[in-house]
Amino acid sequence: MKPNEYVRDLVPYLPGKPVEELQRELGITGAVKLASNENPIGPSPKAIAAIAGKLNDVNRYPDGDSFYLKNELSGRLQVDTQNLIIGNGSNDIIEIAARTFIKPGDEAVMGEFAFIVYPLVTKAIGASAVISPMPGLTHDLRDMYKRITPKTKMVFIANPNNPTGTMVTKEKLEWFLDKVPDDIIVLVDEAYFEYVNDNDYPDSLDYLGSRPSLITVRTFSKIYGLAGLRLGYGVASVDIISYMNRVREPFNVNSLAQTAGIAALGDQGHVESSNEVNSEGRKYLEAEFKKLGIKYYESYTNFILIDLLKDPMPIYNELLKQGVIVRPVGGYGLKTHLRVSIGLMNENKRFMTALSKIISK
Repeated sequence: MKPNEYVRDLVPYLPGKPVEELQRELGITGAVKLASNENPIGPSPKAIAAIAGKLNDVNRYPDGDSFYLKNELSGRLQVDTQNLIIGNGSNDIIEIAARTFIKPGDEAVMGEFAFIVYPLVTKAIGASAVISPMPGLTHDLRDMYKRITPKTKMVFIANPNNPTGTMVTKEKLEWFLDKVPDDIIVLVDEAYFEYVNDNDYPDSLDYLGSRPSLITVRTFSKIYGLAGLRLGYGVASVDIISYMNRVREPFNVNSLAQTAGIAALGDQGHVESSNEVNSEGRKYLEAEFKKLGIKYYESYTNFILIDLLKDPMPIYNELLKQGVIVRPVGGYGLKTHLRVSIGLMNENKRFMTALSKIISK
């Protein structure tokens, strides 16, 4: 048995190590996971209550069109429901977009240290991932524009970017959108949109009317704390959404996720609380990194990328032994870095205590 030639040499995506796996491997209980950029305070209590109220209905197929969730998003985003597509996480939307608009032999442009799913979905289709260097670990949109050829069908921009935490400014994104031909899809991945508090940060939804080939992708996995339910959405022109729906699998979003998403959107107080915890934790970690002389990159997300300037795996493994899980990012080409999710303050302090002990040995 042989797989198709496009997937044979792909390296599978490796998620952050689960707490349960650490317990199985090392027998460690009560571990702290700061590896997957999850919301440490969890989902909204309103979302939990909504899920509980829907449990008796899981024998029924979900609404295949996510009608009520689309209506809720439509009102909040000020877009028509026909401009929305709901997915099994934002990864689902990214893959649907790629399968809809890229074919074997085409090209897609992406940043060198951008989200690893972009090259995976591109190569799985049989297209080429055209890599743009990221000086300062930030998307260089001018370089990305230079790499567009007649074969280019899509450009991926993560803003803010995972795993670096950096962002593209409003001025640079507007320049790029003005330059790129209208027949090339520009997918802006805004998974960490709700965490950004900067006047120079662009809301890509502002350009949907003037940019016919723009797709904005967002998720409920981060600030809304629903990562375990897998829920995300895309916003684009009616034509783009129509084509993507032809590729989208039926019943791709389960009923519990749809119900939880509606409830989560109705609890903006929980979003504000999540941002407060994140802001406090980020300031604490940045101050502690400075004390230890550890290089870190300014983050607009719920994680911080640090550069240890040497192989980070010995430190990563020692952290595991002390019950702290962070994320190596060698798979992204960041060979001396670790990505640390911002947790509750006691989790942040436990991580820093463990890191300080390891470094001082």
